[in-house]
Amino acid sequence: MKPYRDLLSHTVSALEPSGIRKYFDLLDSMEDVISLTVGQPDFITPWHIRVAGIESLEAGRTYYTSNSGLLSLRESISNYLHRRFGLSYDPKSEITVTVGGSEAIDAAVRAITDPGDEIIIPVPCFVCYEPIVRMAGGTPVLVETTAKDSFKLTAEALRAAITDKTKLLILPFPNNPTGAILDRSDLESIAEVLRGTDILVLSDEIYAELTYGKRHVSIASVEGMRERTVIASGFSKSYAMTGWRLGYVCAPTEISREIFKVHQYAIMCAPTTSQYAAIEALDAGDGDIEMMRSEYDRRRRYIVDGLNSIGLRCFSPEGAFYVWPYIGGAGMGCEKFCERLLYEAGVAIVPGTAFGACGEGYARISYAYSVAHIDKALKKIKGFTESL
Repeated sequence: MKPYRDLLSHTVSALEPSGIRKYFDLLDSMEDVISLTVGQPDFITPWHIRVAGIESLEAGRTYYTSNSGLLSLRESISNYLHRRFGLSYDPKSEITVTVGGSEAIDAAVRAITDPGDEIIIPVPCFVCYEPIVRMAGGTPVLVETTAKDSFKLTAEALRAAITDKTKLLILPFPNNPTGAILDRSDLESIAEVLRGTDILVLSDEIYAELTYGKRHVSIASVEGMRERTVIASGFSKSYAMTGWRLGYVCAPTEISREIFKVHQYAIMCAPTTSQYAAIEALDAGDGDIEMMRSEYDRRRRYIVDGLNSIGLRCFSPEGAFYVWPYIGGAGMGCEKFCERLLYEAGVAIVPGTAFGACGEGYARISYAYSVAHIDKALKKIKGFTESL
């Protein structure tokens, strides 16, 4: 038999492992580390949502649902999107329930991308987009966002990246790892660039409920954009339901039909218990969102003030639950900085290069932790930077 390297997919073999996962694996071998790495809420799923899942099990609802998910859940998603963001999607033909937001992104990219298509991705960004595009046969076109523009995608940068091969723009805002958002004026400028083209948009809105001072605006709500936009979202961040693995994708019927095919053949359907819990979350969870967002906002302000007082320059994020401090002034690469901080001070943060080469000089720090935990970490970071 030939060596495995000759038998396995060359496309997959060429992908680098996740920079975040490599760092988490390193932490597994260490004790007494103060971690600010995890991108998931530290809240437990609210009790009334858990009860809905429990009751579905007690009632014996353990069978497959329809491929696209429970109609009652899709109706709740439709009502929620209209109530919270002014969006209208037909629950029967324009919404598919997925296994987390990650599957929503993957299914959308695969349904849209043909080999050779160029897919524009603003960076730094979450680690999944570029590998998913490559596995679908597309060509990622990375557009760097900068501190000068508050890490927003600008119309000028987008226009410069478009070619006759451009098929899709991925909009990962609110952004992981920078915490940047796009407000309506930003989206209208982007929409103006796209008008007159055939370029589609995949808007990853998993952090839509976690914005501070400004409400999230979906590009699908901008005039002329709904017909070319796919929305991927889910329940992990807004409702502290990471382990339930549930998301959804919304798109015009013709696009949704193709995304549904990918989901149908690859997944069959999302977990039934999670779907019943999600109905309760959408129908009765607005208060949970507000409580968690308020607490994240308190932590956000605390950690930004703390990092700036230490001398790690940090712009104030307007979304998600991450800060993106500049650590380049320490005179070493960000991976070296994070390794030394881990081994010498016992504090774990994620090097910026885990989110793209343009992340050099930065680090991602999660504030999905208690203020007491953050305070303890900040004191150790301060001691470490002073020792330099």
